[in-house]
Amino acid sequence: MDRILPTVAPLLARVLKSRQALREAQFAAVPQTPGRVIFLGDSITEWTAWEDWFPELRTANRGIGGQAIRDVLARLDSAVVAPRAISLLIGTNDLHGLGKSMNVPEIAAHMDTLVRRIRELAPSAALFVNSVLPRSTHFRDRIVQLNKEYQRIAAGYDAVYVDAWSALAGEDGAIRSEFTTDGLHLSIEGYNAWVAVLRPHLVRFAS
Repeated sequence: MDRILPTVAPLLARVLKSRQALREAQFAAVPQTPGRVIFLGDSITEWTAWEDWFPELRTANRGIGGQAIRDVLARLDSAVVAPRAISLLIGTNDLHGLGKSMNVPEIAAHMDTLVRRIRELAPSAALFVNSVLPRSTHFRDRIVQLNKEYQRIAAGYDAVYVDAWSALAGEDGAIRSEFTTDGLHLSIEGYNAWVAVLRPHLVRFAS
């Protein structure tokens, strides 16, 4: 296995880049219908069918796997088009280097810029800043610190902070095993737990 991984990793990276480029091109080419509830983020957002979780809402999935905060910032013009509401979940990839910024102050600064820009593009939309979800205990302390920054940022831009971390974390601060498929991405039970926290906010402001 150790000898196979170095060979497979470049291929997986190329596949990821190709998929990212395809989704970005589609979002830019196909105009988004105004008045939708946008789910914006990385693979955790991309890998579920939001129209099934929220059939009463007109939704748009604008998640792209592997992206960090700065990647989302770079595509906001095609992602945020006169929305009714925005659910933002981003930042976990920044923690392990995909976003080229691994410390909490840097990540928080990028998040502040992203949320400010979203507010400029959609000043009247309901904005929900989701906490970074739990991972392994290796990430626990940084995620806890980062979520405190997210809560502060949300308050500064008239956004609602959604504490999904508490619903998914075990006593050790790691994501509970039944809520994940690989220690990062969510199982169906994990999505159900997140949606249970998010639903009251979305239904109140976006329906």
